[in-house]
Amino acid sequence: MQRVCFLLKVRAERLDEYRERHAAVWPEMLDALSATGWHNYSLFLREDGLLVGYLETEDFAAAQAGMEATDVNARWQAEMAPFFESLDGARPDEAMKPLTEVFHLS
Repeated sequence: MQRVCFLLKVRAERLDEYRERHAAVWPEMLDALSATGWHNYSLFLREDGLLVGYLETEDFAAAQAGMEATDVNARWQAEMAPFFESLDGARPDEAMKPLTEVFHLS
């Protein structure tokens, strides 16, 4: 199982709304994530907007491609893009660049 961690930055003025959106993620989005191999997926948000994402998957590239092929992902990414800083025209899911794991204790 591949462990993936990534960072994004939520705009300070959108933190509360970002939390609200993730307290009520669309059921079809949750189903799509599960169906495309996203497991133990968590998002952690610091008060300054730093967002840390973590997930486990057999193949991150395949899991991303699976989500990209869904209609619900396109809709979700379009709605979420304005929440983030420094996407440089990319969708949030395209800006998720995995960090290099340097230590793991199991």
